[in-house]
Amino acid sequence: MPFSWKEQVVLLTGGTGSFGQKFTEVLLEHHRPKALRVFSRDEWKQWEMEKRFNDDALRFFLGDVRDAERLRRAMDGVTLVVHAAALKQVPLCEYNPFEAIKTNVLGTQNVINASIDLGVPQVMALSTDKAVNPVNLYGATKLCAEKLFVQGNAYAGAKPTRFSCVRYGNVVGSRGSVLPLFQQQKKTGKITVTDKDMTRFWITLERGVDFVIDCIEGMRGGEIFVPKIPSMKVLDMAEAVVPGCKIEIIGIRPGEKIHETLLSEDEARHAVERDDRFVIAPSSVSWSQGAKPEGKALKPGFHYSSDTNTDWLSVGQLRRLVE
Repeated sequence: MPFSWKEQVVLLTGGTGSFGQKFTEVLLEHHRPKALRVFSRDEWKQWEMEKRFNDDALRFFLGDVRDAERLRRAMDGVTLVVHAAALKQVPLCEYNPFEAIKTNVLGTQNVINASIDLGVPQVMALSTDKAVNPVNLYGATKLCAEKLFVQGNAYAGAKPTRFSCVRYGNVVGSRGSVLPLFQQQKKTGKITVTDKDMTRFWITLERGVDFVIDCIEGMRGGEIFVPKIPSMKVLDMAEAVVPGCKIEIIGIRPGEKIHETLLSEDEARHAVERDDRFVIAPSSVSWSQGAKPEGKALKPGFHYSSDTNTDWLSVGQLRRLVE
């Protein structure tokens, strides 16, 4: 049966974050689900969202993914879960590792268990390039969350629940990204960059949301979807946002990489390429819908990294995106 948003009752964890706000906006404006339940622990942002959207399809649930019982209550009658809740700040996760694990790993386990127990047909999780060959705790927790989600299909057994992931890079202008930091530092006349050679993948919030929606419509269970997105040097990014500002190179921080990877060489062996994305198939399949996705096989040794990317953002292009 073709996917229809009009038939969906959606639960969005982490629904008051940058992604959640844009996802809510796009879904209500263009897809009109039966209901959209925003699940988060931030009462003030929920109140602001309720005023902003003022839509009868919206429901607001205060709660934390760490609380399995509350998740089960919020998920009752849901047909689609989008799992965006996470602790994301690399330095804070390094300093508070137990808290990061409780939310990003155990909270993800709670989402999986509740989805299976309540028979939710589709569950999509958001991941990050930092989950690939992680060097920090945040990345390690997101790698673990990805593994849990893919294997959640096997745990579902004969039940209808299917799990997939979307993995992408840094979001232009999102909370905690380097762009707002540069704009804040601009007031001092000097900005800090950790390494002059550093590169990153970048995606706009709008494209990230559209990509997630498209992947939900086509998921079968077990896939990790990776969009083809541009890279940019952090120094060029600084020039785009704060031209003429003095730049101080302060050295790489703990848990930071010079370049990021969205698809590793090992993953590429069981991934395929499409026009706008890569799709990583599960390495082992024990559920009926987990057939290898359609697409072009990748050449041996292929990997998708921000420094070897063939698509680059120019200074002018980033300025237009920021504007």
